[in-house]
Formats: sequence, structure tokens, C-alpha cells
Amino acid sequence: MQRIANLLVLKDNHVLLLKKPRRGWYVAPGGKVDPGESIYEAAVREFTEETGTTPVNPHLKGTYTMVIKDEKEQMVKDEWMLFTFIAYDLSGTPFKTTIEGELEWHPVESLKTLPMAEGDRTNLLFAVSNEGMQYGTFTYTEQFQLLKETIQNSEEG
Repeated sequence: MQRIANLLVLKDNHVLLLKKPRRGWYVAPGGKVDPGESIYEAAVREFTEETGTTPVNPHLKGTYTMVIKDEKEQMVKDEWMLFTFIAYDLSGTPFKTTIEGELEWHPVESLKTLPMAEGDRTNLLFAVSNEGMQYGTFTYTEQFQLLKETIQNSEEG
């Protein structure tokens, strides 16, 4: 099972997002966890590679199972784990454009309306708006239409 780690920076009520060229969808910078690498190391490495900056004190906000199903046969075609981190500052100045897409600061409120996978919308809105951790499963068609979302939230103390 593939593991993916992404990292959202929230600063001055804005988030740093990457606009992917293929669909024009927005994502938090991130990518694959390398063999032997912790999810924390992967989130920081991928964020730094994609933005040219370093996140300050990131922490885990969500763990998700992503499932792609064949629409006709309802068989699982692909499945991966997504680990979403958040940081409240960064050091350095972000790139404007990278091989991965365009980096842009957006007001937090825009997470409700920007084009993105609906599971990403759920987990990024939780990361910027809620205490604690979120866990969930997002089931998509092969065209990334959300079929089902199952969410659990927890808080310490």
C-alpha cells in the first residue's frame, strides 16, 4: 500500500496550496513516503522539495485511507494511506512555480470553494479549523468522484 504525506501551512489566515496542472485542482504540498522514512520526515522533505521552504514545527492532523473503486464491478482498483500535517509558519520564500505546479497563498475560507478532491477538502478544512485528530476513509471512482466518506474525530483530554 502506497503511503502519502502532505503538509499544509496556515499563516495569517492563509494557506499555501499547490495548483496541479493536470486537473487544475489544489492540494497541500506532499508526496510519497520513501522506504524506511517516517511519515514526518516524508511530509517535511516533500514540502521542502515542492516549496523551497521549511515548515516550522509541523504536526499530524489526520490519517486517511483512500480507495479507488471500479464503477462497474465495485472492485477496489487502488488504495493508499494519506497522512496530513499542519504547520503555522515556514522559513524561506516559497517558489512561485515548480515542476509539480503553481504555489499560491489562499485565504482559509477558499478551502470551501477551490477545485480539489472532496476528501482533500474535508481533511484540509479539519486541519485548519479543529483541535485533535481526524481519521477517515474516502472512496472514489477512477475519475476521483467521491462515492463515500467515513470520518472519525478525536481530541485529547
